Amino acid sequence: MATVIPFEERAVAHLRERLGEAREANEDLIAFARGHSGAVASIHEAVLAAIDSEGVDGLLHIVTQEWPLILGIDAVALSLIIGDKGFRADGSGIQLVEPTILRRAIDAVEAVEMRKVDRGHPLFGPACDLIRAEALIRVDCDAPFPSGLLALGQRAEMNLDARHGSELLMFLGRTLAVMIRKWLTHPDQ
Repeated sequence: MATVIPFEERAVAHLRERLGEAREANEDLIAFARGHSGAVASIHEAVLAAIDSEGVDGLLHIVTQEWPLILGIDAVALSLIIGDKGFRADGSGIQLVEPTILRRAIDAVEAVEMRKVDRGHPLFGPACDLIRAEALIRVDCDAPFPSGLLALGQRAEMNLDARHGSELLMFLGRTLAVMIRKWLTHPDQ
């Protein structure tokens, strides 16, 4: 006599398990999309603030004082090589930096580098001890305009989405380069 094997119970259990996995993946995707959308909105707001700046001093103020609030980060430092001089600007002001040190730091970053760290990049100045996640963004202007490095830092460790995040940060760096070039070319506008 043949024995009937009850597949229904196992099949239903398997389908419930797969449905749970699909729901979890869907929730993860929605959370990512919301986070990515928020990042895009923050970057756009930061770019608009930079575009609205009046002069190089205004631009430096917006980058070092307003961008941390707009972007929801803890520290911003902008380092530039202008001619044969090196500068570093952050929330506490502008300091002179040896241009060869800045050149090495700039050359070490291809376009955008995002990473978790035990200690932030030295360009953060005194805040470097507090930084646990950082993004280093090249600010490339053709000669004779300055080249530099924009450092964004966060005290909390973060999960970094390198592909999407780097595209947004590259856009931020390119916009900053255009604004620097604009204010050095047309300081009266």
